[in-house]
Amino acid sequence: MAAEDPVERILVITAHPDDVDFGVAGSVATWTDLGTEVTYCIVTDGDAGGFDRSVPRSEMAEIRRVEQTAAAKTVGVTDLAFVGYPDGRLEPTIELRRDLSRVIRQTRPQRVVTQSPERNYERIYASHPDHLAAGEAALCAVYPDARNPFAHPELLDDEGLEPWTVGEVWLMAATSPNRFVDVTETFDRKLEALRCHVSQHPDPEHLGPMLRAWAGGTAKAADWPDGRLAEGFYALQTG
Repeated sequence: MAAEDPVERILVITAHPDDVDFGVAGSVATWTDLGTEVTYCIVTDGDAGGFDRSVPRSEMAEIRRVEQTAAAKTVGVTDLAFVGYPDGRLEPTIELRRDLSRVIRQTRPQRVVTQSPERNYERIYASHPDHLAAGEAALCAVYPDARNPFAHPELLDDEGLEPWTVGEVWLMAATSPNRFVDVTETFDRKLEALRCHVSQHPDPEHLGPMLRAWAGGTAKAADWPDGRLAEGFYALQTG
């Protein structure tokens, strides 16, 4: 079980506020309980989200930052970086790669957790175009950009950010997970985190049964006993 193999620092990179809570909040709670420092990097401002048309789009970004900050706190995370790209128009540009490389060099994580850049045809919601773009840019930032002193030279020359090599990447919503984290004991905190995103869920009561079914199915895929809940990832070494 991955929870038994802690690292000192983890950086989670996702496209939108609440992506991290759907994908990895149970694991994050497990890791922070073990003393691991976890930082969230949210790439877009989330202004294309929500269900209430009466809420001005100009207000949505701040609403979602407040919600994500509260959600993070429920699982032991207080360090958040909001990169501020427009929601729904994300592309894995060189500028985004630079901005993610900056966060990697600032936080110096041993593990980056991010969204899979491969489309999942069995779970189309996991493959929002912004998710795919964030995952692709994050992987490019991990290798080669963040570790290369000659990539994005302004990060080193102007900002004094030394290169940093991330040892491993864990991909959320991967089609063939090879690492699993037992979130049975932290599931309620994951659910609490998701319920902080009030602007996104007109029917929050459906979240519990849906997420429990997902987590139960993931545990079953790991051949764990009935009643266990899990989050799954595809983990790869970058060295």
